[in-house]
Amino acid sequence: MHRDAWLPRPAFGLTGLSLFFSLVPSGRGMEVTVPTILHVLNGSDARLPCTFNSCYTVNHKQFSLNWTYQGCSNCSEEMFLQFRMKIINLKLERFGDRVEFSGNPSKYDVSVTLRNVEPEDQGYYNCYVTNPPDRHRGHGTIHLRVLMEEPPERDSTVAVIVGASVGGFLAVVILVLVIVKCVRRKKEQKLSTDDLKTEEEGKTDGPSYRETGWPTHGI
Repeated sequence: MHRDAWLPRPAFGLTGLSLFFSLVPSGRGMEVTVPTILHVLNGSDARLPCTFNSCYTVNHKQFSLNWTYQGCSNCSEEMFLQFRMKIINLKLERFGDRVEFSGNPSKYDVSVTLRNVEPEDQGYYNCYVTNPPDRHRGHGTIHLRVLMEEPPERDSTVAVIVGASVGGFLAVVILVLVIVKCVRRKKEQKLSTDDLKTEEEGKTDGPSYRETGWPTHGI
């Protein structure tokens, strides 16, 4: 069996509904998609997937990305990779040269790969994304669990067929929702900008007749 990152095979029913609602775009903020839990075999390479959707194309001069690590949910975060005009690998002592950026921001993918996973790598990995003029920062957390041996292989033919069907339907629904949300968000931001301009123009106008008691036109 291929020694690579292993994800538990999905169950359907309530699990499928939970997955659907977790992927449906919320009303505010940028949506970041990551697996909640990622099982990785000790000694293998693990790709930590992180993708995002935004109503705007990526401008590398404004776009920013932070990847951080936490040993536990309450532990302090250690930044190990960021994007500021370019990828900056901070090379934390715990990871050394084992971290590699494997995404493409222009395609809304900011995934990283951790080489030769060790038991000490277990913990929480946070992906933070900012893509102006989107006003809200996106955030996703992956709980990485390191397995010491591979799980038993199971026949998943039916699960794969059902999963592909459900996944295709969900993809179409999510795409429609994202388009609707982007149109709505851009309208809200335009209205907010127009209101601000109107307010500023009002401040530059001279005092009115009611305020001064003087006629506004010559006699």
